[in-house]
Amino acid sequence: MPPPPSSSTPSLALPAMTRSQADPDLPSLISDLTSLLLHSPAASSGAAAPVFSSSSLSIPIPAPAAPKPNPAAAAAVPTPLARAAIGACAGAAAGAFTYAALLPIDAVKTRLQAAAAPSATAWQVFLDILRTDGPLGLYRGLSAVILGSASSSAVYFGTCELAKSLLRPHLPPFLVPPLAGASGNISSSAIMVPKELITQRLQSGAATGRSWQVLLHIIQTDGFFGLYAGYAATLLRNLPTGVLSYSSFEYLKAFTLKSRDKESLTPGESVLCGALAGAISAALTTPLDVVKTRLMTRVGTEGSRTVLGTMREVVAEEGLMGLSRGIGPRVLHSACFAALGYCAFETARLAILQWYLEGCQRKAAAQPQMEPAAAAT
Repeated sequence: MPPPPSSSTPSLALPAMTRSQADPDLPSLISDLTSLLLHSPAASSGAAAPVFSSSSLSIPIPAPAAPKPNPAAAAAVPTPLARAAIGACAGAAAGAFTYAALLPIDAVKTRLQAAAAPSATAWQVFLDILRTDGPLGLYRGLSAVILGSASSSAVYFGTCELAKSLLRPHLPPFLVPPLAGASGNISSSAIMVPKELITQRLQSGAATGRSWQVLLHIIQTDGFFGLYAGYAATLLRNLPTGVLSYSSFEYLKAFTLKSRDKESLTPGESVLCGALAGAISAALTTPLDVVKTRLMTRVGTEGSRTVLGTMREVVAEEGLMGLSRGIGPRVLHSACFAALGYCAFETARLAILQWYLEGCQRKAAAQPQMEPAAAAT
């Protein structure tokens, strides 16, 4: 017969425990805590040993604390608006420099596309400008070019950089450059069209005087919207040109950076990638540029005022080859323009970005020093 229970309530079987194990003394516990706070535990090759032990308490090694975020690194990452501002500043400098440097080639191209004599070559037009107007004739409309190109390039590259920053997290990488280039061209055409209108009327001889005088004359005779003659043709030309040129440069840039395992292009690489991208886009969009030039250089009510009507007139008068007039100077101009433009833009962008990052790091480094002073105040 089993022995009867000692009481009516069930009892738990506990191991034997001495008094010193059941009631840890306070001085020993305090000594162990002090050792934990003042001394680092020795690393063991096996399992993690307890940090300290008393007769009845064992605490495992605490997990390492997560590293604190570096405010300097976080502040050094440009926001989309900061990238847009950096791109706008770099684009303004690159646009003014590039358009002014290549204005003589653009003057020859404009004369070829606006003239009625199809037999004239680019070299003959160049010599004719030197004979009639002198070397300064190649730089007619320079003030309008610098002002208009700086502002339009700032809007173009600023919009492209902003679009890239906003679209990259949501779209496949190969779709970002075309959409960024299209958005940049749509926004910059509002400034580009009046600038090209004034410049090409001066280059073709349809208007004389200073750029601001031509501007006032157009507003007085045709109204404010007269500044946007050929806007539809310009947009039709700039959208394919911008998408082809910008996308080609971005694809070539990405391929070069990946193959060379680098973060930025050298000036020589920027020149080669830009020249190839500009030549391809210019050759494919020359017909639209011919129509746009015809619309911009017409004075009064002569000829058609629509894109399709002007295209039919060119084909009827000169055949399909008339739509390719000026293709040589245009390809040369676009290749040189893209080479110089992208090289100048990349150089200016990297310089401004470096200056921006250094400023952010200086501010982040000075922030911890300012906090104790503010607390003491």
